[in-house]
Amino acid sequence: MLLKDKKLLITGVLTPQSIAYGVAELALKEGAEVMLTSFGRPMSLTQRTAKKLSATPPEVLELDVTNPEHFPKLTETLKAKWGRVDGALHAVAFAPEDALGGRFLTTPWESVQQAFRVSTFSLKELAAAVAPLMTNGGSIVTLDFDNSTQAWPLYDWMGVCKAALNSTVRYLARDLGPKGIRVNALAAGPIATIAAKGIPGFKYLENKWGAQAPLGWDARSDAASDAVARTACAMLSDWMPKTTGEQIRVDGGFHALGAEPIALAAVLEEAAAKPQS
Repeated sequence: MLLKDKKLLITGVLTPQSIAYGVAELALKEGAEVMLTSFGRPMSLTQRTAKKLSATPPEVLELDVTNPEHFPKLTETLKAKWGRVDGALHAVAFAPEDALGGRFLTTPWESVQQAFRVSTFSLKELAAAVAPLMTNGGSIVTLDFDNSTQAWPLYDWMGVCKAALNSTVRYLARDLGPKGIRVNALAAGPIATIAAKGIPGFKYLENKWGAQAPLGWDARSDAASDAVARTACAMLSDWMPKTTGEQIRVDGGFHALGAEPIALAAVLEEAAAKPQS
């Protein structure tokens, strides 16, 4: 079993459609012990969702990533219950409505600050909370959406936060590597989660992705979610012992092509039809 006896903290489980739910479900099947986090009003929903994961539902710990007091409490709770942590999945992101949807030039600092704190800075806070308990080394994985080389329509300040998240991964890898702790990002293609549906233009991404990805991609299929969960579990396991500071893409190969294959074929056909000078 890939994760036998591993103790994993998984954030971001809200409904069975959550990417983090798929990771938690597979991790349990692969032998891991799992704890989840949630806070406030969504906590009861996470607790109900946890009951669908296994006959013995994972415990749900309180963690509001905007509350600095919650992180030391998280460390204390994990130490008391487990004594150590082997891996953590950071699956937390949020941007106010006025930070998305083509409002890049008018977004106020307060909204940018909130998006950055929840979506980016929280990775550092989570890493600092679990690192002291990773006494045998460990793996921290964050869910990313690749913004390293391009700007996406309507994604705006969340795109900036995700680009910063990727940079945060590298700096955490630098500082935690000497302790045997790996830090990596998993950049998934679009998955039709509740959170994703709230992103303006998600339907555009959903339609475009499958046409361009050479391995194919269906944002609403179990195959896409399963591919992401499998990769996340591999990253949390001991099977990637010398990989850190990386962004690992699970997107059907979308990132590798500059245009849809059909569009590219049309361009080549047109070029071939032109008389050679």
